Amino acid sequence: MRPDLEEQQARESEPTSTEGKPDRLPKTLVVVPTYNERENLRPLAEALLALGEHIEVLAIDDNSPDLTGQVAMALSREHARMRMLLRPGKMGLGSAYVAGFRYALKGTYQRVVTMDADFSHDPAYLPDLIALTAESDVAIGSRYVSGGGTRNWGLRRRLMSRLANWFARVWLGLPARDCTAGFRCYRREAIERLPMEGMFSRGYGCLVEILYRLVREGCTVGEAPIIFVNRRACRSKISAREVLAGVSVLWRLRRSYGKLPRRR
Repeated sequence: MRPDLEEQQARESEPTSTEGKPDRLPKTLVVVPTYNERENLRPLAEALLALGEHIEVLAIDDNSPDLTGQVAMALSREHARMRMLLRPGKMGLGSAYVAGFRYALKGTYQRVVTMDADFSHDPAYLPDLIALTAESDVAIGSRYVSGGGTRNWGLRRRLMSRLANWFARVWLGLPARDCTAGFRCYRREAIERLPMEGMFSRGYGCLVEILYRLVREGCTVGEAPIIFVNRRACRSKISAREVLAGVSVLWRLRRSYGKLPRRR
């Protein structure tokens, strides 16, 4: 897809202003990066939109070969609170999150949620995450606090996930139990403090990097338990190359900025 067409589509799908509209619940943008999620996007978007008028959904598609972008386009025509950003090619999860954050800051959204498109993250947990941001700058849907867990994972994946989180906590000093979780809700003020220009990671390593940078900026972190369910449809996109790239990001953060001090 041509860059000029991408920009045009983004302009046509500008964030909806909520200024002057009283609402008990914070206006929330749910950012959903997609790549080959044709089977999942429609049911996910409709489940999210059904949670309330305070929820809007932004699908960011990287020119999926399975034409997920066409599903996003159709949904944006059918639902006033559905947004889309179609990008010309596969640009990585990290860049998708940054694009979503920048999009949110152009509007008057008070909360920004990130989540997977494949129902690994159950939309039913979203109200708890949003509520947790009343006391925390970042709320994480956590597999590794009391009440959380995983379903349909093999032993190898469970061990890899546990090891990655242990290493992130020990090596960088992160204060969360689930540092690699992608199901999060951010206060607008936290996103405004994120130094997006200097991000190292374009892939899955961005999950740890974003958390590290926000804690370094003084943001507080809370965790709410979720059950993470293995992909409902389509294939996992985490490769061995992504894992190695994520480890590299942790080393670069420690080398560049050091380990976070322990909070009292």
